[in-house]
Amino acid sequence: MADSEFRHAAIVIAVAFVAMLIGPSLVDNYTLTILIIYGMLAMSLGLIWGFGGILCFGQAAFFGLGAYAYAVAAINIGESTVPFLLGIAVPFAFAFVLGAMMFYGRLSDVYLGVITLVVTLIFFKFINSTAGPEYVIGTARLGGFNGVPGFQTLNVPGYSNWYIYDRSFYYFCGVALLVVYALVRWLLASPFGRVAIAIRENETRVELMGYDVRLRKTVLFAVGGAIAGLAGTLFASWAEIVTPGMFSLAQSAEIIIWCIVGGLGTLTGPVIGAMILAFLKFLLGQQTVLDSTLILGLILVLSVLFLPRGVVPTIGLLFSRRGLGRRKRVDRGGARRRMRDAANV
Repeated sequence: MADSEFRHAAIVIAVAFVAMLIGPSLVDNYTLTILIIYGMLAMSLGLIWGFGGILCFGQAAFFGLGAYAYAVAAINIGESTVPFLLGIAVPFAFAFVLGAMMFYGRLSDVYLGVITLVVTLIFFKFINSTAGPEYVIGTARLGGFNGVPGFQTLNVPGYSNWYIYDRSFYYFCGVALLVVYALVRWLLASPFGRVAIAIRENETRVELMGYDVRLRKTVLFAVGGAIAGLAGTLFASWAEIVTPGMFSLAQSAEIIIWCIVGGLGTLTGPVIGAMILAFLKFLLGQQTVLDSTLILGLILVLSVLFLPRGVVPTIGLLFSRRGLGRRKRVDRGGARRRMRDAANV
């Protein structure tokens, strides 16, 4: 990682850490935790779409798969450490297999979007139809549309009675988000990440240079699935129940809206977009005058029309232009002084 990239990442982590410490004094821990989880979920799509050029309409599939993997394993094991790891590993493996099938099959972007959307809808339809007693994994019933309740929530590894909840769980989710951000920044700064970004810009040229484009896209897609699975695992522990709604079309659409409004091509953009829009939806849910879905749709339309880059890239562009203008004024002033000095001589 270059020095400038390292400084930028360090600044972002430091600001986020301070905000994490201040947050509980402004908003309750329960709400802050779900905003962090949604931010992590948005980052998973922002990684593969904004940096890999892979538009996935089914990021909710990995989100829900991670949650269900954790819930089912927690019921059977009775402790959260192994289920927590499974909540990451299962979506990673599924995303890797699905990605290999799509990328080695050389499907176009349109078909990638359709397949990932269909996979999500298949999960949603299947989980909804598992209400019967025959749908059991070990001792865990899938529960159909009622979901899976009553599983072990996150605990200190090795101590099943030491639960991580309330403010401790909030800090755990916040630190997890910062760790994931740091790891993703490192991945993008590595040769693998540079090639992945080059694939987004010109896939044919990268392939002609001798790189295995399909393998790199598959790995990046799987990493995005693992991050979404981690978000689903944390969501399961936060909500203490998992339901088929995690696979719904509405959930998939919201993730895409978060990324578009926040700004693609950045890691912080989707996170901030998810937190702002999710908090706005929470506030709108407390009243009955305005429909939250209508407001989110209006925000998406206005963002595409007036902020096509997204909120975070636009703000960054404004600051960079202001800094450039200030440097130009300083340069012009210095040039005038040098001309006067030369004339005086």
